[in-house]
Amino acid sequence: MRIGFIGLGNMGAPMARNLAKAGHEVTGFDVAGVTVEGVATADSAAAAAEGAEAVITMLPDGQILRAVYDQIVPAGTAGACFIDCSTVDVDSARHAAAQAEAAGLLAVDAPVSGGIGGAEAGTLTFMAGGSEAAFAAAEPLFDIMGQKAVHCGPAGNGQAAKICNNMILGVTMIATCEAFALADKLGLDRQKMFDVVSTSSGYSWTMNAYCPAPGVGPKSPADNDYTPGFAAELMLKDLRLAQVAAETVDADTPMGTAAAALYRLFVEDEDGLGRDFSAMLPRFEARGRG
Repeated sequence: MRIGFIGLGNMGAPMARNLAKAGHEVTGFDVAGVTVEGVATADSAAAAAEGAEAVITMLPDGQILRAVYDQIVPAGTAGACFIDCSTVDVDSARHAAAQAEAAGLLAVDAPVSGGIGGAEAGTLTFMAGGSEAAFAAAEPLFDIMGQKAVHCGPAGNGQAAKICNNMILGVTMIATCEAFALADKLGLDRQKMFDVVSTSSGYSWTMNAYCPAPGVGPKSPADNDYTPGFAAELMLKDLRLAQVAAETVDADTPMGTAAAALYRLFVEDEDGLGRDFSAMLPRFEARGRG
């Protein structure tokens, strides 16, 4: 299959590489001039989309997505499947899908979970929104880039699933870090804390699979001085998207609001920028109640 891939950053580059390794003819474009082994290079987003049977985008935000779709939709081949794997606001996802469908293209919004490691290993989870036909066209590519794809409903529902999921993730990471910091001050050994919580009612992904305490549980960014697997600023972005969505539909999300405020403080006023989102633990360790 001829595939155009636009956005070859930390996530997009390994995703494009995996498609090329699987035998697809991939042409990529990135504004930073990034090149990827096995992937041909186009001189514009539109050029990457020309003649492609599938076009995949992995972009920073909704404004950029809209601008890129203005360029690539007119260059698309009728019947091609446009798959947006960016994490953006729901309105931008639905706008892009409507624009593509009006031009005779299939459209899927398919943000991912799994981070850079999942992109490299081809073990991402895709949360997809779009028509049944669009999802069916995209699914074989999801199978190469990931381990699971869930069709969440019509356009925009992939983004809705992603921001709801990551609101839970942000809230539970804060709670996990708070609990470890409290355990430290109560004199409870971290390993004992993990042994109890990971097998009882405090069980969570942030505790069991991505433990924020170095040397406890499976290896995680905490064991590498909090070098990002999922950066704190990306968590802040997702929590802000969740709050925008909540305001749009008048949803009460007090924990999501509090998590967004804490990550804003951590990233913008403290030392969280460029650190993993689990680096909230040393933040809480250093603080008292006041």
